[in-house]
Amino acid sequence: MQLDSRIPEGPIDKAWDNHRFNLKLVNPANKRKYSVIVVGTGLAGAAAAASLAELGYHVKNFCISDSPRRAHSIAAQGGINAAKNYPNDGDSIYRLFYDTVKGGDYRAREANVYRLAQVSNNIIDQCVAQGVPFAREYSGLLANRSFGGAQVSRTFYARGQTGQQLLLGAYSALMRQVQLGNVSMYPRMEMLDLVVVDGHARGIVTRDMVSGRIESHAAHAVCLATGGYSNVFFLSTNAMPCNVTAAFRAYKRGALFANPCYTQIHPTCIPVAGEHQSKLTLMSESLRNDGRVWVPKEHGDKRHPTDIPEGERDYYLERRYPSFGNLVPRDVASRAAKAVCDEGRGVGATGLAVYLDFADAIKRDGRAAIEARYGNLFHMYHKITGEDPYSVPMRIFPAPHYTMGGLWVDYNLMSTVPGLFVLGEANFSDHGANRLGASALMQGLADGYFVIPYTIGGYLSQIKGGPVDTSAPEFKASEQFVNERLNKLLSIKGKQTVDGIHKKLGRIMWDNCGMSRQADGLKKAIEEIPKLREEFWNDVSVIGTQGEFNQVLERAGRVADFLEFGEMMCRDALAREESCGGHFREEHQTPENEAKRDDEKFTHVAAWEYKGDDEVPTRHTESLEFNYVKLTQRSYK
Repeated sequence: MQLDSRIPEGPIDKAWDNHRFNLKLVNPANKRKYSVIVVGTGLAGAAAAASLAELGYHVKNFCISDSPRRAHSIAAQGGINAAKNYPNDGDSIYRLFYDTVKGGDYRAREANVYRLAQVSNNIIDQCVAQGVPFAREYSGLLANRSFGGAQVSRTFYARGQTGQQLLLGAYSALMRQVQLGNVSMYPRMEMLDLVVVDGHARGIVTRDMVSGRIESHAAHAVCLATGGYSNVFFLSTNAMPCNVTAAFRAYKRGALFANPCYTQIHPTCIPVAGEHQSKLTLMSESLRNDGRVWVPKEHGDKRHPTDIPEGERDYYLERRYPSFGNLVPRDVASRAAKAVCDEGRGVGATGLAVYLDFADAIKRDGRAAIEARYGNLFHMYHKITGEDPYSVPMRIFPAPHYTMGGLWVDYNLMSTVPGLFVLGEANFSDHGANRLGASALMQGLADGYFVIPYTIGGYLSQIKGGPVDTSAPEFKASEQFVNERLNKLLSIKGKQTVDGIHKKLGRIMWDNCGMSRQADGLKKAIEEIPKLREEFWNDVSVIGTQGEFNQVLERAGRVADFLEFGEMMCRDALAREESCGGHFREEHQTPENEAKRDDEKFTHVAAWEYKGDDEVPTRHTESLEFNYVKLTQRSYK
């Protein structure tokens, strides 16, 4: 299979403008003849649904929660990047492009990343116009702060709730279109299959999560904006409903899955507290602007942090990376935290934590200033841990967070299934092997507001408009598949809980395909996961019935997909014999324990093709060419 990325020719700074001009257009009067399904109502989904409806397309928007306001996008607290250069500190579109390519360890397409940087400034203007309450300087200008992987201040923020405020902006635009009748909203609906007719995506099959009703929905194109898959680890910073099912259904219908092993471990999370914990809580990376990360110099030092004098503390990020200090990228900070804990210098009851200390910042700027920047984050930490971060350091430890892998898409955000577009975290396109902080919100809104409205028109202009329905036999076959799968889950009548098996999978994934990987562990996981999958299909207990509100059945379907997807993740990690970004193979590291790439063999995207339930998927590659950024060993020292 030849993967055509459809990257425009010509200078990179002109590529997107030229491409937009050359795309075929749909006449404004004809747009109302086309319908588009958008699955997901986070930043990418809500922005896309609102923008496409504003253009005149009829949009069906599917929400897995009771309201788009509950999308996981609200958890991105710290900020959103843009190359406005308001602080006049040397930022530019090209520098944002360069930092993003470098931060992804040179495993992303240059053209996609440059476009992301190019439209970043438009995003800020759009959101200000929507009333997003970004922080401002005394002068009234929008404020900026720094984030990991950059030496300029380019991150716009709304205190510690940026994602929530951006989502409310997109939500307001979306609900305006709902009120006008241009968007049909379907809350509490989960996509369980993609319908492909004559080789083109033509609809989806859903389950009403309240009534259990199975429905088919047809459209001229389908957009997936369904987020990431970190819940494959069971414990992650993701919201509990986050899952891989929609993307995995599309994968089984012909969409290639790219770089599934690229997962991000966020260094600033509240540590695990016990065996019965259901998820982990993210503390924003923005805290590393003012908080200093340290551990005791001596192994096993269990004194209270305020009793450990300055000379007996190791500010290890500042020591190892003097240029970037506490604002190194997430993969670097996470591995460094793991290393000091492995040495026996971790803190807290488990020894799996490091300190994030604000004493110096409070002394320098005053408590009121720190409270103004991070007050809600400090309040959240206090509520969860019972500790006051104004008087004692926070305890943090890395945890599964964002996923850079996703369905393969070309420059137009279209997958290998014509008519299936993939937006935001659900695609693989912009972050390479590691996402810089404050870039997730940027990609979601860029895809939804400023990319898909152009590129989907290029596709729709080549197909006939007019009414679409679910009469094609492929819809009935898909509904039958969904019903049979649900009934099979309900018929097992085993003894193990869904969450119990999910925890077992999470432990296999974290131990063998988590913060670090090595060949023997990955091979072990590839052997263990099919056994666990067999255990699931023979001994899981799924109570209740199909035709009712049944959260156990919902979770069972998602875990069933994770049990297949996790194996593919491990195969991808095993095949990539290098370290890059968040993919750290212990066999491939520098003498300083940094990631060591193999550019000769692995400067490519790995895209997996489904070959059958009992078959090993086929690995395809898309070569990555770097004409504007020189491939170098990534360094933040």
